[in-house]
Amino acid sequence: MTLLFTVIVTFFAGMGAGLGTGFAGMSAAAVISPMLITFLHMDPYMAVGIALSSDVLASAVSAYTYGKNKNLDVKNGLLMMVCVLTFTVVGSYIASLLPSRTMGSFSVFMTFLLGVKFIVRPVMTTKEAMMGVSAHKRAVQSIVCGVLIGFICGFVGAGGGMMMLLILTSVLGYELKTAVGTSVFIMTFTALTGAVSHFAIGGMPDPLVWVLCVIFTLVWARIAAVFANKAAPKTLNRATGVILVVLGIAVMIFSRLA
Repeated sequence: MTLLFTVIVTFFAGMGAGLGTGFAGMSAAAVISPMLITFLHMDPYMAVGIALSSDVLASAVSAYTYGKNKNLDVKNGLLMMVCVLTFTVVGSYIASLLPSRTMGSFSVFMTFLLGVKFIVRPVMTTKEAMMGVSAHKRAVQSIVCGVLIGFICGFVGAGGGMMMLLILTSVLGYELKTAVGTSVFIMTFTALTGAVSHFAIGGMPDPLVWVLCVIFTLVWARIAAVFANKAAPKTLNRATGVILVVLGIAVMIFSRLA
């Protein structure tokens, strides 16, 4: 019964995380962590480590799928990734000097609001409009936004996936598919860094829960990414919006139960 319960919990955790990653570049940590803490009574630090490691392959396979469909900006994605990684450390250090605070709910609330935004005001930017921005301007924007995202994520402890999607679509003017593709590309490396550091500090996790979460998240992320790349922009906006709203509400409930 315990094994079956573990499989059920990790299946739904992986499904929610995978759909969020494949459709919207959402970090698996936002879904997997509260579910493992609530239902399997796992240590929070270890739960985040498992979630981040689940993010790595799920984000990588999603990025591959988006890239294969030419919905990935590798050049500016790399620029933003370096800035995000660097300034996450800076933000974390500055936060460590201040009184303890937690803003995990910030990321969850942003997930919910972003979902509502995609339903009410879909991102209908075209690739042609995207290409109208000069390469130099786009590079500068990527660096500035990477610095901002990294610092905020490090300072408040919020997941960067939703923030990246919001900035890529609303500030940098990316069309939705390219925004998600670029976001999961960046998250592959940020999640890898986070997972390695978590396991190096906290030790290796429960192998069964770890493997199940990685596999289920990977499978559902692949399914979501394939669907997203074939869907019409309006359909994709609505599907992404509904998934983010549902996940946002679910995670808020799990967080209160934990």
